[in-house]
Amino acid sequence: MIQVTRKDAKESLENLIRRFNKKVQQSGVLAEAKTNQYFEKPISKRERREKAIIKKQRKNDKQRRIKLGIR
Repeated sequence: MIQVTRKDAKESLENLIRRFNKKVQQSGVLAEAKTNQYFEKPISKRERREKAIIKKQRKNDKQRRIKLGIR
């Protein structure tokens, strides 16, 4: 995806760069490029997802225990 940003008549260069960077961030082009930067085996992707799920469950359990006052 190509982001086209044209300079307005009285716009400064800093504002133009800021607008361009904002468009690129919102489009998600950089995030997608970073995820595809290195090849990752499907098995390791699955393992990473499983670890993330476990980590999220532990964090939620810890927050619940703190709210209840249980250590």
